[in-house]
Amino acid sequence: MSSTLIRSFTRAPLRSVAQLRRGGGHEGYNLPTGYLFNEKPLPLGTKRVKEDWENLYFYGFMGSMVLGTVLVYYKPDTKLQTWAMKEAKDRLQARGEDVTYKKQE
Repeated sequence: MSSTLIRSFTRAPLRSVAQLRRGGGHEGYNLPTGYLFNEKPLPLGTKRVKEDWENLYFYGFMGSMVLGTVLVYYKPDTKLQTWAMKEAKDRLQARGEDVTYKKQE
């Protein structure tokens, strides 16, 4: 019984197996034309028409960059060294000691 089952799986036609591996009969990829973004240069005096998504992408990307810059600039200082320095100053002041540095001559 197992030998008939194995034979039925191994008798698949070679053509159908090859098509499954390659994903079917598509044309492949777009051949390079030598133009930037595959757009032919426009004749003189004509203006390029933008697609619908271009403005949304540009303003969305630039807006997120500006927002990210502002957020990083105003991010609170969470370094351990800053916290330790503030804590040490508070403890010294609580004990009544002077926390300013006096230059010796």
